[in-house]
Amino acid sequence: MASFVAQRRVEFAATDMAGIVHFANFYRWMEEAEHEYFRSLGLSIMEKQDDGTYIGWPRVNASCHFEAPAHHNDMLDIHVTVERVGFKSLTLRMEFFVGEKRLAHGRMKTACCICRPNGTLSSIEIPANYREVIVECPESA
Repeated sequence: MASFVAQRRVEFAATDMAGIVHFANFYRWMEEAEHEYFRSLGLSIMEKQDDGTYIGWPRVNASCHFEAPAHHNDMLDIHVTVERVGFKSLTLRMEFFVGEKRLAHGRMKTACCICRPNGTLSSIEIPANYREVIVECPESA
């Protein structure tokens, strides 16, 4: 899979009074697109284990660079591309488009972790069921 595309319509609540999207919404949409990508592969961002723990993907780093504003009622195409599958981490590239115009691009690096009911985390090797279906496409720059 070269990239996965999620869509979002910009609702008025995501904008200021001029109808321009507040920057923080791009991070929320990045996370929502990541979750849709995982679901498209038959995976979950939080996978419950038999012992009551979860496999989860907390963020290690996130960035977003803005090129043009998004506006109320725009239909955004959010392209999700896997840049790197590491031993314990995953790096996703996100690009936001309205039509052919790129509005923003960013990255999220997540660590595969065991999440315990008491709130503690431990990084783990990415399990085989994830590694088998998450395809790295580093050529997307």
